[in-house]
Amino acid sequence: MFKGLSHVAIAVPDLEKAIERLSITYGLTAGEIFDNPEQGVRLAYVELGNSRIELIAPTRSDGPIATFIEKHPAGGLHHISLNVDSVETALGDLASRDVALIGGGQIGTNAHGDAIAFVHPKSFLGTLLEVEEPPLSAKE
Repeated sequence: MFKGLSHVAIAVPDLEKAIERLSITYGLTAGEIFDNPEQGVRLAYVELGNSRIELIAPTRSDGPIATFIEKHPAGGLHHISLNVDSVETALGDLASRDVALIGGGQIGTNAHGDAIAFVHPKSFLGTLLEVEEPPLSAKE
């Protein structure tokens, strides 16, 4: 079912400051900044070859990332994301195994328009899991 690690997501209170810190301190370079109004976030990726670090910051006070930052003002690890061929198929498999899905297994989209969904932390060793389809170009 799972094809590999897509990314590790770190929620941050200030995206530009986080990008600068990773650059100055660790020599890591973030790419383009994207807005995802559906999730109420701005984000950027640090490409690491076979995976990425996703930096995410809230754009509205009522979203899940804003809630996370309220509880963890300095930011922190928010979720990990694993690639699947089909989010819909993966969710069906997981639901048949009594895995708790966030939002009843509702499929959303990431900043690039790819299908995503979330598994509740209680079903994945206390960690929020994002299930993500790779972009169409990666499937061909």
